[in-house]
Amino acid sequence: MKILVTGCQGFIGSSFAGYAAQRGHYVFGVARSEQANPTDWMEFQSCNLQDAEFSATLKRFRPDMVVHAAGSASVGYSFQHPGEDFAMAVQTWSAVLEAIRKAEIRPVVVFPSSAAVYGNPSRLPISEQDDLQPISPYGFHKVICEQLAQEYVRCFGFNIIAARLFSTVGPRQHRLLVWELFRQAVEDDFSITIQGSGLESRDFLHIEDISEYFLGLAEKRSEGFLAVNIGSGIATSVCEVATHILKSVGSTRRIVTLNKELPGDPKAWEADVSLLHSLVPHRPWAIHEAIGACVERWLWEEPYNQAGNVRIVSGAGGG
Repeated sequence: MKILVTGCQGFIGSSFAGYAAQRGHYVFGVARSEQANPTDWMEFQSCNLQDAEFSATLKRFRPDMVVHAAGSASVGYSFQHPGEDFAMAVQTWSAVLEAIRKAEIRPVVVFPSSAAVYGNPSRLPISEQDDLQPISPYGFHKVICEQLAQEYVRCFGFNIIAARLFSTVGPRQHRLLVWELFRQAVEDDFSITIQGSGLESRDFLHIEDISEYFLGLAEKRSEGFLAVNIGSGIATSVCEVATHILKSVGSTRRIVTLNKELPGDPKAWEADVSLLHSLVPHRPWAIHEAIGACVERWLWEEPYNQAGNVRIVSGAGGG
């Protein structure tokens, strides 16, 4: 396929673009940064998604698939700057939809939505048919984006997949829970700290599995609007994640919990992935494999590859 990726320099965008190129697809990346990606496997263009130039690029390239990986990516930031989060999420997505409409093309469009649209679910696992009850500006803005997607499907004949991501991990992700716990595990301290109780659960999935699901869903060429959970279907507590990380770096540090309740932070997530698996038969990495692979990569990065007090013991493999 010919695939266009917006936000191609971010975590999800760059990870997916690299994975798709390795699978033999032709990738065109778009980002606001004027610094081109130093790769020979992706054509790159710096442009603003609101500019007419972007629509012209779409019309010239005529992608089979568009992955909109630009936009907001933090629940915490959305509480601090809700207006900016709205602009990054909703206005950016609206610009992409308009550019596609003006280009008069109809690719399969993948919108990376979020499990944040469900809020604090009343039951587990969470199904695509469950109510959308967001508890953060980030989650509300994802719901608005999904509603915009349905508008363009019904009014303009678009084909859009709202991929509701749960908790994503990958070696290019130098932020959020898994990275922060890793950083604590290898830096000079006697413990690693969890802000909550540690009993909170998340549904983790490696970015390579997510990329495989994106490609598989796009290849189905389903028409209209499709909302689908992208997760492993397995809940893992934050304490379990911390334990996996400590084991991966060969550390015996203790785990400290602060028992704080963070705004917009649900107690438990576990995806119902029956729809996903019916569409794309793929076996994802187990959580210990996914974390181990990330830790192994991070330990080779500066400054951790110079640290003499950690060692790789993960032996992680793919699936």
